[in-house]
Amino acid sequence: MKTLHTNTAGPNSAKASRVRWGILAMLFLITTINYADRATISIAGPEIKKLLGLSPVQMGFVFSAFAWSYVLAQLPGGWLLDKFGSKITYFFSIFLWSVFTMLMGTVGFFTGAAAVALLFTLRLLVGAAEAPSFPGNSRITSAWFPTQERGTAAAIFNSAQYFATVLFAPLMGWLVHTYGWQSVFYVMGGLGIVMAFVWQKTIYGPKDHPRINAAEMDYIEKGGALVDLESRQPVAAAPKLDTWPIIKQLLGNRMLLGVYIGQYCITTLTYFFLTWFPVYLVTERHMTILKAGFIAALPAVAGFLGGILGGFVSDRMLKAGYSLSAARKTPIVCGMLLAMTMIVCNYVTADWLVVAMMSLAFFGKGIGALGWAVVSDTSPKEAGGLSGGLFNTFGNTAGITTPIAIGYILQATGSFAGALVFVGANAAVAIFCYLVIVGEIKRVEFKHGPAARKADAPVAFNTAASK
Repeated sequence: MKTLHTNTAGPNSAKASRVRWGILAMLFLITTINYADRATISIAGPEIKKLLGLSPVQMGFVFSAFAWSYVLAQLPGGWLLDKFGSKITYFFSIFLWSVFTMLMGTVGFFTGAAAVALLFTLRLLVGAAEAPSFPGNSRITSAWFPTQERGTAAAIFNSAQYFATVLFAPLMGWLVHTYGWQSVFYVMGGLGIVMAFVWQKTIYGPKDHPRINAAEMDYIEKGGALVDLESRQPVAAAPKLDTWPIIKQLLGNRMLLGVYIGQYCITTLTYFFLTWFPVYLVTERHMTILKAGFIAALPAVAGFLGGILGGFVSDRMLKAGYSLSAARKTPIVCGMLLAMTMIVCNYVTADWLVVAMMSLAFFGKGIGALGWAVVSDTSPKEAGGLSGGLFNTFGNTAGITTPIAIGYILQATGSFAGALVFVGANAAVAIFCYLVIVGEIKRVEFKHGPAARKADAPVAFNTAASK
């Protein structure tokens, strides 16, 4: 059912600056580095596995190390974002994860259990340091983008996960082949340190940016951007939030819970791609690590294009008058249906067909990766960091379960066939979440006083703040 939306652009919107797109470009670049650093272990994985003599289950635990700390640090990361803002919190996040990535190159100086322990510990540290990144992306897009552009904005920064593979998987494969696996960590860690200082010089909130003009500010604010969210000046009468009661009540909201569980399922596909996919190409399809690095880039190109298309279609549907629920759910459901086609790889032998099916699956995964747009649309503005952190906690729990589950499947069966079914089944559950559990997509608002105690209140927070 269509609902009409009012065009919030004023008469001066044609003369408005476009600073927000420069901010989005920086989010895209940083997220590309973010995902490239996550993927270093998968590219170097076959060589590390051989060097340290690890079993599939042991390798699964090494692959999962990042996600253990990443998940545990989500809520503290969200609290830091809400407390100190995205600019400074994100700077330290980028700098620290890059330092820890660089240090992973030193694992080669150790042997046996010491090497495995150091590798696992450094991956834990990378995960903890990266925790504020995606909640930070969500906060910044909420502050800079009106509702009718937020799907495109979220799709663009989220599609960086595929662009990272397109750009860096061939490079990292070449580095491993030419200079050894350690070089991957040195190069990517050094690049991240440089980008941390670039971030510090380029990121501002809308009210603090030196180049935004009044027309752009008016356009984004009237369109629903939370322009005070990243301001250096504190918002008047900002409430003191009780963290655990808020978390409890966020989890008690059926819509948000459905979104969170759906993100877990969608992120299962991401972590298969980030961890076991290059190993699948090398061991199941008998490719060299150099060839696997280049082949892995092809599904990533499809995922990148799908990600951009999903956001574009969602925002076009909004502008055409469709409801927010229809505009967000349609690409997600269609994308997950396409993602399930990866199971077909179990029934084909030609490498080109495998690459084609994986490309179609990740094209679909890209189309359906609108979860961060939904979080920006729905999170209470007073607790956007916490809501984003909770969303990312659910999502990246898949980073723990997926590598380990696939490791056990491989050890039990000696084949990736069951692993592909496992990943495809998660896409089906994501469809169920959005069609059955989520319901209408709308922003959760604080309720106060007697209204907060009404049974029909969508979510109630114990706070004295006004809406």
